Amino acid sequence: MDLHIDNIIKDMKKDDFQAYLLTQFTNVEYISNYKPTSFAFCIIKDNPIIYASGMDMELANRDSKIEVKEYESYEVMIRELKEDGIKSLAIEPTLPFSTYSRFKDDFQIEAKTYIDKQRMIKTPLEIEKITKATEIAQKSFLQLDILNNGNTEKEIAFDLVRHMIENGAFKESFDTIVTSGADSSLPHAIPQAKKLEQPILIDWGAIYDGYCSDNTRTMVYTEFQQEIWDIVAEAHDKAIKAIRPGMKCCEVDKVARDIIADYGYGDKFIHSTGHSLGLDIHETPGFSLRDETTVEEGMVITVEPGIYLEGEFGVRLEDTIAVSKRGNVIGDLPLNID
Repeated sequence: MDLHIDNIIKDMKKDDFQAYLLTQFTNVEYISNYKPTSFAFCIIKDNPIIYASGMDMELANRDSKIEVKEYESYEVMIRELKEDGIKSLAIEPTLPFSTYSRFKDDFQIEAKTYIDKQRMIKTPLEIEKITKATEIAQKSFLQLDILNNGNTEKEIAFDLVRHMIENGAFKESFDTIVTSGADSSLPHAIPQAKKLEQPILIDWGAIYDGYCSDNTRTMVYTEFQQEIWDIVAEAHDKAIKAIRPGMKCCEVDKVARDIIADYGYGDKFIHSTGHSLGLDIHETPGFSLRDETTVEEGMVITVEPGIYLEGEFGVRLEDTIAVSKRGNVIGDLPLNID
């Protein structure tokens, strides 16, 4: 049986759960290598099974590493679980309430993060795919004609996605952010049909063989913008340098946050220092104030400090870090883009 499934079953048995229900697409894909296009119920137990929709059966039979059965109804699925002796059922915390309500009267149910624990640590193959996604994204960024005075934010975003697909990406790993001028103080700004202003902030990523990349660069043009950029770059660099297995994720966040606070901009750093990524663009753990997860070899987490001056501009710099004996930046794109 798959090592991840073995580890999950060991964790389940410690908590006296006989089965674990997964419906989130990337969790099903992680366990089985089959990514649903409609819906699926993956049940991890001693003999794991996926109930797939009829329209997905060909795909599921082709790709899944575990048994697949065509979904008929909740009633049939619940009856078969009972026939298998299942009385206690762990579920994803993200399971929709409508699905939970179908199972709650027949099983002892509790939300568990067994699969998140497995997904925290990437295999060498997973890191290889994230690295390839990063290479595609960074190559595509360098192909942009950013400084053409006629370009709009939306046009640059469109060009960047097109380049990533042409260079081998399946698609973008999230909605590409190209923002400029005062709008750059909005961390999740949406590209507008306006000509680029100053500074220019671009946050983008590619998906390669299911795995995501994530980078941000900010191009600054005035002395004050450069001053803010330098503070963010210092927080970025020192946080990465601090990363070691054994420390807590919140301690990495504190390194970046303290630097920005020391310059008087602590209240302008309005999000966490980073997040894990993999099959999803946001996974656990993260470099945040409250995350006390211990950093381990094999984790892949972004470092992306930022300063956002409302109504003026914002600066964010982001790289993805693979943790071994220290934090290693994935990719080779310079922070400072001329």
